[in-house]
Amino acid sequence: MKFKLTAVYEEIPKEEGGGYVAYVEELPGAISQGDTLEEARENLRDAVELLLKANRTLAKETQAGHKVVREPIAVSVA
Repeated sequence: MKFKLTAVYEEIPKEEGGGYVAYVEELPGAISQGDTLEEARENLRDAVELLLKANRTLAKETQAGHKVVREPIAVSVA
């Protein structure tokens, strides 16, 4: 499943250590960093994948023993 999110890369001044902080606007907790923009991009993709996997695992654990309906949902965001 693919959907589009907004990645934000904030450059850190060299006086403060340099590099980039990266996060996804629509996904709280999806944050990473890197020494270069490309490294920050790769690290952010990994962070998003790990966050989604962890959220799914946590949901399944907390829903164990309950009747649950799961289905895809599509939303439009301007």
